[in-house]
Amino acid sequence: MIVQKFGLADVSFERSPGQDADVFTANVIDQRHGGPVTIGYGRYAPNQSIDVKLAVDDVMLVLEGKLWVDTKAGTLTAGPGEIIYMPKGETVTIRSQAQEAVTAYVTYPHWQVAEGVSTAS
Repeated sequence: MIVQKFGLADVSFERSPGQDADVFTANVIDQRHGGPVTIGYGRYAPNQSIDVKLAVDDVMLVLEGKLWVDTKAGTLTAGPGEIIYMPKGETVTIRSQAQEAVTAYVTYPHWQVAEGVSTAS
């Protein structure tokens, strides 16, 4: 791998696998590139919610908007510049409210591999 830079203009968002909500992901680095982690962007339309049991360790940095992450221990709220760490095995509900939210994420290991998502193009 070489040193690379990415921005939102470089990505194509796809609906988050297994979800009906208007929540989209865009990996920029993943198992296809040979790195040890997946790096990408997430986009949550207003008033969306997803429930997930994490198959990987997930770090989410909120770039725009605000997100709520509900766990059995309580609710965390994150806005621009704030990071939420979600450990493997945790069950979470991630929610947007009246405004869109955009995130950057890093997962270890690769979330698509851990969830059995096909990456064939």
